[in-house]
Amino acid sequence: MDIKNIALLAKNLHVPAYVFNIDEFETRAGLVKQYFGEKTGLCFSIKANPFLLAELPAIFDKIEVCSPGELTVCEKTGADMSSVIYSGVNKGKADVARAMDDGVGTFTAESPLHLEMINDAAKARSKRVPLLLRLTAGSQFGMDEDDVLAIIRDRDCYEGVEIVGLHYFSGTQKKKAKIIDKELTYIDAFCTRVKDELGFEIDRVEYGTGLAVDYFNDEADAAEEERLSEISPKIREFAEKYNLTVEMGRFFAAPCGYYLTGVVDVKTNKGIHYAILDGGLHQVKYFGQYQGMQLPKILHIGADEAAEKQSWTLCGSLCTTADVLAASADFADLSIGDILVFCRVGAYCVMEGMSVFLSRDLPQVALYSEKNGLRIVREPYDTDVLNTPQ
Repeated sequence: MDIKNIALLAKNLHVPAYVFNIDEFETRAGLVKQYFGEKTGLCFSIKANPFLLAELPAIFDKIEVCSPGELTVCEKTGADMSSVIYSGVNKGKADVARAMDDGVGTFTAESPLHLEMINDAAKARSKRVPLLLRLTAGSQFGMDEDDVLAIIRDRDCYEGVEIVGLHYFSGTQKKKAKIIDKELTYIDAFCTRVKDELGFEIDRVEYGTGLAVDYFNDEADAAEEERLSEISPKIREFAEKYNLTVEMGRFFAAPCGYYLTGVVDVKTNKGIHYAILDGGLHQVKYFGQYQGMQLPKILHIGADEAAEKQSWTLCGSLCTTADVLAASADFADLSIGDILVFCRVGAYCVMEGMSVFLSRDLPQVALYSEKNGLRIVREPYDTDVLNTPQ
């Protein structure tokens, strides 16, 4: 969205607020599909932004859910439960039973314990559910090769599950195609080993690329498309051999988000111009760096472009010197009452920040599309109810 459209939307919002553009979200997913090809399915990991599930574009084949709370989001938004992959390292018996009763399409097993819970729940319901075994990349997630091989070897012992494939995800913000190439080569080799040693063919692979988003690059869209172009040959090659679904959250969602925050005070301390905002780092969290060290794209609603620009340090409302959203950001005539718009906040910001620090309200959340216009999906939420002893 351009500054004029955002300015018009801002008149109907209570800042601070997030606006997520569904059209831009769908465009990004379409770009991924274009590069990865028709044989590659797309899975949206809703941990990145569960609000987008309310108007999830049809281009997505699967939804990754990692907690009971995310399952509740799916229930409340009327998501197609058969498209849900129920993942996550902390599964309890009640969680598994509830997901199964909801008709979740696929389960993942992160451990032998998960396998037992899923198998027992399915048998109790006279069901046989599709199961992906998560192969570890060397962290707390998933299982070692030997554990996966042992489970597949003993697959006939588990009457409640049908082992249909593997789940693999090693981490996020991967910028180099060679990393993804190496991972897919490894998964392929492991699948070959399973076939050679156990006579079992892996059909499905759920693979999280962890593809990087450029938060502080003026040519971010071009850089990210180049990244897609570089990895697409390997993705397409892999999809010719396996029923591949690419799972991503950040890469799909980041570009579609806008965070609107108002200037509530301005002052100059020791020669530095400070603007105090009604938001802060509890609501805007880019990836993996101290907030003020790099400059994201920020739009200024209410700017007098004819005025001379000054360098500003943008600070939030929290009682900590760490609450710096940007330093050395140039604006013309920045004044109390103006609105600043932080771009590329579609992934994680709305969920990942230390949102209840200082008992500040949670921001308003809105979805926008040309077809449906602006739709408020959450009003400002008073967090003191969460922090008051009962």
